[in-house]
Amino acid sequence: MRCGKIVCVGQNYREHVREMRSAEPTEPVLFLKPATALIGDGDPIRIPAGIGTVHHEVELALIIGTGGRDIEERKALAHVSHAAVFNDVTARDMQAAARRAGLPWALAKGIDTFAPMGAPVPFERIRDVHALGLELRVNGERRQKGSTAQMIFPPEALISYISRFMTLEPGDIIATGTPSGVGPLVPGDVVEAMVDEAGAVRNPVEGR
Repeated sequence: MRCGKIVCVGQNYREHVREMRSAEPTEPVLFLKPATALIGDGDPIRIPAGIGTVHHEVELALIIGTGGRDIEERKALAHVSHAAVFNDVTARDMQAAARRAGLPWALAKGIDTFAPMGAPVPFERIRDVHALGLELRVNGERRQKGSTAQMIFPPEALISYISRFMTLEPGDIIATGTPSGVGPLVPGDVVEAMVDEAGAVRNPVEGR
């Protein structure tokens, strides 16, 4: 799978903000993942040696069908063609060190295979994007459970905000944030992320 850009939203669920011991944001927190991080269902997540703790993060992804700039919030969802489940895999120790130093998170978030995404579902099949359940399991054990109703900034607000600064193009992916319960992945694990009506993505974890 390839796309132009993957725009990710950090700290968009209050309980996740609390578990990360962060202050609740007043504007969306954005970062990018490269297209080379993207993998699909069944593909292995490969953890490089020596990077420390790696965490899973289940998210709803929105895929842009009609591009634009300065998109009005009330029209924003009309720019979405598909939805999918997304796992924002994160090198947590690397991210924490970057945050302490006031540096970007790009490396911690952008490692190859650190963006598993399920098969996109046409957006018209999503009955209410504001009330979708999210769940993540590792080796069959539930680790995360939440709802898009818990977002601080809902999908239309995110699309409008992002498009103020970055032109959104067809095929771009917006990963909308994760609920609480993030936790470690190690080689040998199998992780499955699910979003109601948007499908599932299941990936084995390997070392490299």
